[in-house]
Amino acid sequence: MENSVILLLSGSLRADSSNEVMLRTALDVAPPGVRAVRYTGLADLPHFNPDDDADPLPAPVTGLRAAIDEADALLICTPEYAGTLPGSFKNLLDWTVGGNEIGDKPSAWVNVAAPGRGGGAEATLRTVLGYTGAAIVDEACVRLPVDRGQVNDDGVITDPEVRARLAKAMDSLLSAASAEA
Repeated sequence: MENSVILLLSGSLRADSSNEVMLRTALDVAPPGVRAVRYTGLADLPHFNPDDDADPLPAPVTGLRAAIDEADALLICTPEYAGTLPGSFKNLLDWTVGGNEIGDKPSAWVNVAAPGRGGGAEATLRTVLGYTGAAIVDEACVRLPVDRGQVNDDGVITDPEVRARLAKAMDSLLSAASAEA
C-alpha cells in the first residue's frame, strides 16, 4: 500500500459539485504513504470518435490514459443525469475502451446522491467498466450522500463517520490493488 497511487475521477464538471466535494475529502483522508491524485482534464477531452482512437491520440486522451496507467487504483465519483452517466463522463470512459490501461485495474465508486437516486449511474458505470476490463472492487463501492451542512469552507466534508467510511473504502480499494501487484 505504501507509495500507491489512487486516481480520483469526477464525473462532474461543476467545481463545487457534491462529487468534487467527496473527491477533495478523499484527498484529505488518503492513507499515509498513499498519493491520491485528482484527474482534472474532463472538460478538455474531445468528443469520442473511433476514427481518432489511433496514434497519434489527441493530447488530452494521451494525458488521461497516462494518468490511468500510472495509478494503482481508480476511485470514481459521478452524478446521475437522466438516469445514467453524464455525457462528459461517458465520453471519458469511451476514450478508455480502446486502450488497455484500465484492464484489471482495481476500480470503485462513491455514490453521493440522495437516498433512492444514483442507481442508474451505478448500473451504467458497472456495465462500461466491464467493457474496459476494470476489476470492480465491490466492497469499496459505497453510498455516502453529501450533506452540505457538513462541508467546510475548503469544500471538504467534516463529518467523522463519512470520512471514516470513505477512508475504509479507499483501504479496501488499495488492498485489492496490493493483491493485484
